[in-house]
Amino acid sequence: MMVLALLPLGWAGWLGVRDANWWPLALILLMSLLTLAAYAWDKRQAIRGGWRVPEARLHLLELCGGWPGALVARQWLRHKTQKGSYRLRFWAIVWGQLLLLGIWLGWPIWPL
Repeated sequence: MMVLALLPLGWAGWLGVRDANWWPLALILLMSLLTLAAYAWDKRQAIRGGWRVPEARLHLLELCGGWPGALVARQWLRHKTQKGSYRLRFWAIVWGQLLLLGIWLGWPIWPL
């Protein structure tokens, strides 16, 4: 599953090399780092019994391009891996963004 995190990074890197357009890579990396930090904070607070990051905020970070960082954090921290409703929303965000990326790049999504 971790290879999925490489897809948007690979696309953004390819775009940077091809068009000298590095903002998508910078945005994905920034949002991924912010999302990973939010997951780490939430995990720490869960252990300590402190204030938690709302799930809606974590999903917003994922939706804004931070899902590769969330995927890494879920594996690395073993956080947010049990709750079914959270996982469903997370994977809907991941697959939705990959589908949109594929459509944007002109990849054949379904046979015509």
